[in-house]
Amino acid sequence: MPTVRPTTHPTVTRIAALVAAGGLLLAGGFAGLVPRQSTASSHREAPLISGQPQYDNTDVYAFVSPDKPDTTTLVANFIPFEDPAGGPNFYKFARDARYDFNVDNDGDAQPDLIYRFEFNDFLKNGNTFLYNTGPVTSLDDPDLNFTQTYDLTLIRQKEGKVTGVSKLADNAPVAPSNVGKASMPNYPVLRQQAIKQLGNGATAFAGQADDSFFIDLQIFNLLFGGNLKEVGDDTVSGYNVNTLAVQVPTKDLVTGQDPVIGVNSTVQRQTAGGDWTQVSRLGSPLVNEVVIPRGKKDTFNASNPWADAQFAQFVTDPEVPKLIQQLYKIPAPATPRKDLVQAFLTGVPGLNQPKNVRPAELLRLNTSIKPAAKPDRLGVLGGDVQGFPNGRRLTDDVTDIILQVAEGELLGNKNDLGDAVNANDLPFDKAFPYVAAPRSGTDARGKTPGVKTSGQRTGANGKPMSFLNAGATESTAGDAAGDGDGSALLGALPVAALAGGATFVLTGGLLWWRRRSPVAGRRES
Repeated sequence: MPTVRPTTHPTVTRIAALVAAGGLLLAGGFAGLVPRQSTASSHREAPLISGQPQYDNTDVYAFVSPDKPDTTTLVANFIPFEDPAGGPNFYKFARDARYDFNVDNDGDAQPDLIYRFEFNDFLKNGNTFLYNTGPVTSLDDPDLNFTQTYDLTLIRQKEGKVTGVSKLADNAPVAPSNVGKASMPNYPVLRQQAIKQLGNGATAFAGQADDSFFIDLQIFNLLFGGNLKEVGDDTVSGYNVNTLAVQVPTKDLVTGQDPVIGVNSTVQRQTAGGDWTQVSRLGSPLVNEVVIPRGKKDTFNASNPWADAQFAQFVTDPEVPKLIQQLYKIPAPATPRKDLVQAFLTGVPGLNQPKNVRPAELLRLNTSIKPAAKPDRLGVLGGDVQGFPNGRRLTDDVTDIILQVAEGELLGNKNDLGDAVNANDLPFDKAFPYVAAPRSGTDARGKTPGVKTSGQRTGANGKPMSFLNAGATESTAGDAAGDGDGSALLGALPVAALAGGATFVLTGGLLWWRRRSPVAGRRES
């Protein structure tokens, strides 16, 4: 059984000083790397995957479990921008997909462990449009009309070749979409029932959750509106995602004496011919969005980290600092950016760089560093070496971190760039799977669950509004026949019928005239 070697925790000053070593990695680290094609992530980041939300990774997280520090938790989110009230079908994982967590534990940019989720659909009654036909109190409730289960398989590899396959879960339940309070009066019970114990200290979860990412997406509007003032709005607030998570004893993830692992998540989709093609890939946040240019995004999504030499130029000569200089006259750091090679491709020496590392875009985590008692949202930049870019916790403010690093924070160019969105709008759970519960379809998007409205809504007549009278117009809301009971509409029907008849006569006459006209059947040239 491998032992986890403790690592001396470097200070932020030491990490910045180590950037100089990146020159050697830059000069020699890519030597001999010949791109090799594998068999197209975040919120709609690439052209092709933007139209395939079921297969689209939105975020990946890897961290030492705060309440079980002898385990490591991996989380991946999918299907961006799920509106909680998005019925009648709501949101499910794709049946023709393989959702993978890939773990590299020897630094060669090839997965040594693959945790693969595959899904099945079950429909009880195809003669109703309803997702559920009554209040749902358990995952096996007969009123839950549509359900999913998953099989979880662990695939062991060495240098890209399979050495072993074991089934960890068979037909495990998926937590459903949170339709609304009438449909799912106690959603936390359903969520808890979807947490699957795998044995040997491992746990898995699949189901809907609140979107863990927090960011002001005005970053894509000329970097916060062209004046850096359009900040402070969490523009993914109120949306849900579909989440996969596994918690595994750390000793089962690492090998030898090296505690560092590299993690990403990929999705393969089955073609009509039965083959499998990788369509989505995600490791570190915001790489595909703001590091990889548009013309290369689909290629990146289809590629293997082993071949990431083909994208090295976008890391060493990044676009974002140039745009900031163009828009805001803040000088961009000199290139080539050796500091970004460490942040995105190799890990930082003495912190999270594996032995014999092959530069590749992976989320690198030193599993020997225990959880911080008081996590700093800026991770390593804030002196908290258990945070991003050493893995990624749910609370890490990766947008601010990446903006500051892009402007040369590790090179001594101190700055406080950020989007003024410093935390998720909902608190994260303190136990696995840690992600916040999904918002209910009952709640308006962007409204915090549990907050009551200030009384029942009223209609145009000032009376309480309900399903029975909500369709009344101002003219019918207070009619003498019963406050919008429909009699006013009935009284108008003769007039409507006459108007309809006149329309019929007129249009019928027009059609007759067109048939008689010698030019009626000609085509336009």
